[in-house]
Amino acid sequence: MSGTILILSVEHDPHARHLAPMLRERGHEVIVFDPARYPVSAGLDLAYDGQGSVRRTLRLPEGDLALDELASVWFRRPGSPVAHPEITEPGAREHVERQSEALVSDVWDDLDCLMVPASRTVLRTAQRKAAQLRLAGRLGFTLPPTLISTDPEEFLDFYRRHDGRVITKPIELPWARGGGEGAVFVRMTERVSTRDVGYADALRYGPIIVQAYVPKRLELRVTVVGDAVFAAEIHSQSTNRTRDDWRRYDLAATPHAAHDLPGGTAEQCRSLVRALGLRYGAIDLILTPEGRYVFLEINPNGQYLWIERLTGLPISAALCDLLGSAGTTDPIGAR
Repeated sequence: MSGTILILSVEHDPHARHLAPMLRERGHEVIVFDPARYPVSAGLDLAYDGQGSVRRTLRLPEGDLALDELASVWFRRPGSPVAHPEITEPGAREHVERQSEALVSDVWDDLDCLMVPASRTVLRTAQRKAAQLRLAGRLGFTLPPTLISTDPEEFLDFYRRHDGRVITKPIELPWARGGGEGAVFVRMTERVSTRDVGYADALRYGPIIVQAYVPKRLELRVTVVGDAVFAAEIHSQSTNRTRDDWRRYDLAATPHAAHDLPGGTAEQCRSLVRALGLRYGAIDLILTPEGRYVFLEINPNGQYLWIERLTGLPISAALCDLLGSAGTTDPIGAR
């Protein structure tokens, strides 16, 4: 399977299921693999000779894959290894899964091929919200006034300075498990109410991002694939459900359209993705009523398929171009 493109993602991921046939139509060999299958229904062998040369093989029921001959890898949304069901003792399961995760992570990070968006090491750094804001500011983006703190007094001072027009959002993932029976707690971007202020002292238990509220004409999802920039406008103010966070999805009442991004802003988006060591990134911006573009954050592995289907932007074709470009000049040095 020389020159194969490997897509790492969970089973039934719509993005992987959409892109794999497109790549095959272009003549590429494609394997879609979820690391959650390892070590139960997939094997991984690493063999080293006395001089340090290595032969790495992913063993699948459909055939062996020589990882050292891969053309490229799309690190889409892989699951984590799961221990064999015959291992029932919780401590033993945790140990096996931790060892398995350590091995597959090591292998993916060490592959000498085109990695999209980037290696796991680069992705972990690129996901850090505080570093994103600092870098975006250095590149000339306008930022919302922001506070990240566990100090209730700092929060209250920030709240007063902005006349109570502030929002909060989580540092990392917007969901957490808890409450029994696998319940999932989701916290999106939220406006701070006067009632919330009464609980300001709880901030001392953990950090949160606080930002001045930015008035919106539109919200923008800017997807960067290599050097290509695809901007989509999301009319989030058309419905109360999406007014503060379009991720509450009300697609029937929220118009989407391609957006003509000014050249300078488009170049800032390219520069941000490159500076983070990425080949792909999904950037969230606000267009204010006065016409200013304000940076919110970048998701190094953000979803795009709904944008493509609603706007016709050819993002999948650009991803196929990128994944099939192994061996050409690569502007990103980091793998």
